[in-house]
Amino acid sequence: MSTRGEYKMPGGKLIAVEFDVTNGELRDVVVTGDFFLYPEEALPLLGGALEGSPTTLDEAGYAARVRTALHTKGELVGSSPEALAAAVVRALRARAGLERDDGH
Repeated sequence: MSTRGEYKMPGGKLIAVEFDVTNGELRDVVVTGDFFLYPEEALPLLGGALEGSPTTLDEAGYAARVRTALHTKGELVGSSPEALAAAVVRALRARAGLERDDGH
């Protein structure tokens, strides 16, 4: 089951993340939104930074992974590593709520 989360920075752009969870890790991570990334070719770095991350990290942990991946290789404009991390945490919280509602 694919999980999606979004976050819009105040005065900024929307950033969204979609992923599966397998064995407690984020898998098949795709990042989208109306933010800018320079260079555009750095987009795979965002998903790659989160790929394989444990679902138990907090926002700071996810943001640190994204920041490290972008270091000197890309720049987010209109969004931030913290915004992407917030989208991940929102997605995980929504997923946890669905799992409880379904009894799984």
